[in-house]
Amino acid sequence: MNPSWRKPAGMFAILALILVWVVLIASFAGTISQLHWTLQAIVYLVTGIVWILPLKPLLRWMELGTWR
Repeated sequence: MNPSWRKPAGMFAILALILVWVVLIASFAGTISQLHWTLQAIVYLVTGIVWILPLKPLLRWMELGTWR
């Protein structure tokens, strides 16, 4: 069985996704820091979970070679 190129490519795509998401959220840090601490916690909790959503199709593609 030959190793697939999709797994290393997917790994780099996941790392790129994390990097882009961190930079995006960090760019709003000034705005978020002006919120009440409970709202800040909710914003960071939600944004900490939302980045996971695109991973399911990406992981499926890495494993099966299809997006569906």
